[in-house]
Amino acid sequence: MIRFLLSASALASILTVTACGQPSVVETPVADTPDQSQTRQAMVAAANPLAVEAGLAALRAGGDAVDAAIAVQSVLGLVEPQSSGLGGGAFMLYFDAQTGSLTAYDGRETAPASASPDLFLDENGQALSFYDAVFSGHSVGAPGAVAMLALAHGDHGELDWADGFDAAIELAEDGFAVSPRLQGFIAGMAPRSPIDEWPASRAYFYLEDGSPLPVGYQLRNPAYAMSARAIAADWHNLYSGPLAEAIVEAVQAEPRPGGLTTSDLAGYQALRREAICRPYRQWTVCGMPPPASGGVTVNEILGLIEPWDMAATGPQTVEGWRRFIEASRLAYADRDAYIADPDFVTVPAAGLLADDYITARSALVGGNLATPHVTAGTPADIAAPGLDATPDSPGTSHFVIVDNDGDVVSMTTTVESVFGSHRMAGGFFLNNQLTDFSRIPLDAEGAAIPNAPEAGKRPRSSMSPTIVFDAEGNFVLATGSPGGSSIIAYTAKTLVGMLDWGLTPQQAINLPNVVANGDVVRVEDGMDPAILAGLQGLGFTLDANRGEISGIHIVRRLEDGSLIGGADPRREGVALQP
Repeated sequence: MIRFLLSASALASILTVTACGQPSVVETPVADTPDQSQTRQAMVAAANPLAVEAGLAALRAGGDAVDAAIAVQSVLGLVEPQSSGLGGGAFMLYFDAQTGSLTAYDGRETAPASASPDLFLDENGQALSFYDAVFSGHSVGAPGAVAMLALAHGDHGELDWADGFDAAIELAEDGFAVSPRLQGFIAGMAPRSPIDEWPASRAYFYLEDGSPLPVGYQLRNPAYAMSARAIAADWHNLYSGPLAEAIVEAVQAEPRPGGLTTSDLAGYQALRREAICRPYRQWTVCGMPPPASGGVTVNEILGLIEPWDMAATGPQTVEGWRRFIEASRLAYADRDAYIADPDFVTVPAAGLLADDYITARSALVGGNLATPHVTAGTPADIAAPGLDATPDSPGTSHFVIVDNDGDVVSMTTTVESVFGSHRMAGGFFLNNQLTDFSRIPLDAEGAAIPNAPEAGKRPRSSMSPTIVFDAEGNFVLATGSPGGSSIIAYTAKTLVGMLDWGLTPQQAINLPNVVANGDVVRVEDGMDPAILAGLQGLGFTLDANRGEISGIHIVRRLEDGSLIGGADPRREGVALQP
């Protein structure tokens, strides 16, 4: 039995929390992508086949899901550097099938000791533009992914820590082919990035004649191999010594130097937290707690639609999407108002997911017309804070691993914008994660914004690694996605698709993405025109027929014990078995 599947009162105590850049290419779904793998044993679903193979190799060698996660992440940071890497952060849910325990690992970046609420204000007290903030050293936080993986490995790993870096070292030294997606982002880098200001980044991605690397180019990264060897020898080598000094040198370089120091790196700590879990129909849905907003917001969306018969209003109906949109708008409004680092502000996670609050809020989902304007509610025991308009950037990567013992990793990993801050050290890109803070510390009324920068604080995230269990505590599925603040909508869509609409993982992934964060609803290309017309007729303002950049990866266990996986065709991932 899973320890967290408890009575309603015990569940309420768990809910009391104790504690990505614009794309340069348009990616659209492939509606008929088949389900990619089915097996009675293990599976890895991730955004790049080389990373998937590295994870599978770890499983074949006797490793568990955490060992495979180390291998997947170390390769992703090399072959998909636009999304994640050694210089970024991550959130991980780990389910131990033998003990029935679920652990939430927090590897979110932290602001340096020099940070203050005016971190992104200029000399006139005005907020820097988003890109000026991204490309400044002020955007770089102390990276947490490596420390988080080391913490999880100490708890669960079966192989030696160093084994997780073998595949990445080999690929970095021998080279790997530049993929079409990576090439598209390289080609789109120069128009927005002051790439000439960072010679290491330009030299890595551009030929001597100034042209971007072509598709298929065999790209070698000996500096990455050296960094991976150092981290494999001792993960602390990312946080002290020559590699840490190289990171600080890159952050503090002109122009627009930042304040990160070697002391900030040495003091970084990954954390174990309690997962956010809430019943949804006959299942229990678990996600990351704050500073990630996914666990609260995804569960709030589900709670708001639970009173309605979603199975009777499937993805071919206007009503099914209307309910999803209204629930999303309400939950996003609450997320924007309340979620931040719980070590610095009071986060009403339990109040937002309490039955009485959900019941009152869900009444707004039952109308026949679009709600003209959605605002945050007021859960119990919390005063309304300053309204936050932090712009999440759609970078990031997500992967799911199920090992041969049934242990599960659902992990979302990021450097924030495409190629992070665009500054490199040790062959990898440094994050721009601190732009996930609100660049304006006070709202128009002068109220403090919970997600404002502070020294040592972790910026709010939308990452939503999710694991679902049945009534007996058995693993049902794991899902998640990249995509900035849209991660929440992407992930919730797959849960509704599978749990309510009876879709397979791949069918749920392939559904058009619908992102309802505010008064304008983004609808991906591929939605039935009749549904679009119906939604418009109800009063919704649509931004339709657009591209979306989800990268959803799912593994689901079927009733016979076999596994079925799905990978998002909007990216380059696969779901495979050993």
